[in-house]
Amino acid sequence: MKKHPSDLSDLPISSDRRQVLQGIVGLALAAATMRAGAQKLPTSQVNTTKLAVTDTEVIVGQLHSATGTMAISETGSIQAEQLAIDQINAMGGVLGRQIKVIKEDGASDWPTFAEKAKKLLVNDHVASVFGCWTSASRKAVLPIFEKENGMLYYPTFYEGLEQSKNVIYTGQEATQQILWGLDWASKDLGTKTYFLVGSDYIWPRTSMKIARKHIEGHLNQKVVGEEYYPLGNTNFNSLINKIKAAKPDLIYAAVVGGSNVAFYKQLKAAGITSAKQKLLTISVTEDELLGIGGENTEGFYSCMKYFQSLDNENNKKFVAAFKEKYGAKSVIGDVTQAGYLGPWLWKYTCEKAGSFDVDKIAAASTGIEFKGAPEGYVRIDDNHHLFSKARIGQMLADGQFKVVAESPELIKPDPFPKGYQ
Repeated sequence: MKKHPSDLSDLPISSDRRQVLQGIVGLALAAATMRAGAQKLPTSQVNTTKLAVTDTEVIVGQLHSATGTMAISETGSIQAEQLAIDQINAMGGVLGRQIKVIKEDGASDWPTFAEKAKKLLVNDHVASVFGCWTSASRKAVLPIFEKENGMLYYPTFYEGLEQSKNVIYTGQEATQQILWGLDWASKDLGTKTYFLVGSDYIWPRTSMKIARKHIEGHLNQKVVGEEYYPLGNTNFNSLINKIKAAKPDLIYAAVVGGSNVAFYKQLKAAGITSAKQKLLTISVTEDELLGIGGENTEGFYSCMKYFQSLDNENNKKFVAAFKEKYGAKSVIGDVTQAGYLGPWLWKYTCEKAGSFDVDKIAAASTGIEFKGAPEGYVRIDDNHHLFSKARIGQMLADGQFKVVAESPELIKPDPFPKGYQ
């Protein structure tokens, strides 16, 4: 039988020609995948629960603090989520529909978050919401998402001890940050005594409860102080005096938002620098350092799953795209990156489910991968948290981090670790 001219199976193929042919096949497969993801299924098929979905668009919500003390931390998430949405729209959208965003400002106020969440779900009928930062804001909106059956993509590292059908947690929980980071500090820094300090709300207090249990019950070491200060607090002089008196091997910090600026500047003014004192934080990223100034924190450590300086191809493309959109001086922190994951994971889940319906999204989420994640790779577990790596970054004077440690493998999420509840 005469072969088609395009059949090259019997021809000798050089290595260069083979690479070209493999590239063509790869591009064809990628194009087919993109077409499948962008296919326009009938609206009656993809939307059976009266969501804001038409033949041409799907409406989602963004709910973050654009104002108030938490704006320093949440602005990056707003930007990264919008970048992801823009990129997804440029590829054809989700199930053939362009994403339209309704933005709401939680204004660093938990009742406002609850009010805006209800508006987005009840009045606007959004297909999903990307939002919140603090655990207080998440706890304020969670009953509304569960009652109204909405879907929230929550981008912040948090204390764990929660799981909901209506939330995808794209940040890390305690086993992936608190426990791993304290183990690293004990082993690599040789710390034996700890002073715990945090802002005064759910996440820091619960995180420090978990940290204390780990320090005392698993590391057999000692907590020599524990203090909390209101959100927005700018006077840490009494705390600094207590730290000096206690002389801990390690300050373990979970101060959040704008309070970080005063906290770290006052530490330095009091002579508490990395030359004399070890400090590990679970709340300072590049976003906060932009306000604090790297010169005030140089040499201290942070435990996160992502740093802007990560050297992989996914991250290089992400950083370049982010800076092109938001300016060369913009920075990217852990929660910013986790915010970027949300729209992509939602897109892939919708395409797997062939629907925007929340129940179908919840059921289809397990096993969803994002191989293009800037942190390297993530996958949704059946508990709606992500498999991720943990990393330690050392703060530099220029406001960036040098990655000095990394978990060898992805850490399976465990929001209810035995013995820490």
